[in-house]
Amino acid sequence: MTTASPAARRPLSSTPFLRTALVWGGIVTAVLLVAGAVIGFAVAGPGGVGSAVSGVGVSAVFLAVTAASILIANRWFGDPLYVPIFFGIVLGGWLLKLVLFIVAIVILRGQDWVDPKVFFVALVVSVIASLAVDVVVLLRMRVPSASDVDLPTDPDEGDRRA
Repeated sequence: MTTASPAARRPLSSTPFLRTALVWGGIVTAVLLVAGAVIGFAVAGPGGVGSAVSGVGVSAVFLAVTAASILIANRWFGDPLYVPIFFGIVLGGWLLKLVLFIVAIVILRGQDWVDPKVFFVALVVSVIASLAVDVVVLLRMRVPSASDVDLPTDPDEGDRRA
């Protein structure tokens, strides 16, 4: 039986950032859903509500998939195959987003209740809000510049961490 390295036992420095970004992103998405529904109704009636909610929802799903795929991939940190597993999961998430985007656009394009302008504005506002959340969370995180690294020890001196 092999023992895991010390690096494998501690969480990666990106994990708290990604979790915080997902939580705050969810809060901002909830606020945008309500605001979008109210503004969409004021601008385009019931179709505006559905368009705004759809725009914010599409944006929220796509932006959350990236952070969630990185969090899932980080569970293999310390595994000898961590790098290929990480990139396989993250690239798979991006491909999933591409397919879901095409499906969402094809489905929503033909709907009578979709107001394209309201949908577009809601989508853009949601993406900008999500990026703002990511920037604020990143600026507030205190992550050392040389994190997730174990320095080698001198074999003649032994482990100096003790």
